[in-house]
Amino acid sequence: MSHWPEAPVLCGRHVTLRPLRRADRDDLLAALSTGFEHTFAGGLPTAQTIDGWLDRVEAETAAGRAQVFAVLDANGAVAGTTRYMRMNAAARRVEIGTTLYAPRVRRTGLNTEAKKLLLGHAFDVLGVYCVQIRTDVLNHTSRRAIERIGAKQDGILRGHTVMHDPDYGERRRETVVYSILDIEWPGIRRHLDALLDR
Repeated sequence: MSHWPEAPVLCGRHVTLRPLRRADRDDLLAALSTGFEHTFAGGLPTAQTIDGWLDRVEAETAAGRAQVFAVLDANGAVAGTTRYMRMNAAARRVEIGTTLYAPRVRRTGLNTEAKKLLLGHAFDVLGVYCVQIRTDVLNHTSRRAIERIGAKQDGILRGHTVMHDPDYGERRRETVVYSILDIEWPGIRRHLDALLDR
């Protein structure tokens, strides 16, 4: 079990991250209802699956393996979700993942600032040595976004998991693994600040 504190509230100009609550159910469903080109490991929450999805969120949080956030846009509306996951206090390592945004906030400053807030809290408050980010090898949009913030590709997990795509059926997903180390964080923070100042 993690000895790290509960999920914080992280605030920026474009985004606020706060612990996801079951009361966010309908707003999250509305934000994630359209505009996704890729299937996701664990599946995208739908009206039929979101209650079980929230049950798993609560179980992972209670076990100390995850801290799950509601992503709020500059107007305070729910625009998606993201989380710390695979949290390992002994190894001083976390992963940022299961990041899902409403189409209306993509290609805005929201994602850049959300990643800056999550990375800053992980390195500066939790004291991790490494933050990992993973994505589907076929999700080129996500890969570009991860590389844009300065994460380095560690490798590809071949045949990593099985995906069930409604259009194409079952496929084996290969997962690209990226990471940022604590010694890289000061330079990446300056890079993210420059991106946000544009």
